[in-house]
Amino acid sequence: MEKSLSLAELTLGINAYITEIQHSKEMTQRLLDLGFTKNTPIRALFRSYSGDPTAFLIRNTVIALRKEDSVKIKISFYRKKS
Repeated sequence: MEKSLSLAELTLGINAYITEIQHSKEMTQRLLDLGFTKNTPIRALFRSYSGDPTAFLIRNTVIALRKEDSVKIKISFYRKKS
């Protein structure tokens, strides 16, 4: 069985796929609008000196998220069939 990791645990430079968003309805909708949809490839690019926020590359766009938001996004290293 595969361990579920959060986006906050993604190592810089490693590719993963979004599997689930476990956030409030409003924040989930905001993330969906930004392209954070199931099976979308994502990569952690940069982390601030303090460790929060982290910049992610998703759909050819760089978006920074705070750890409090990225821990609620689950990822996998394998693309799941829909």
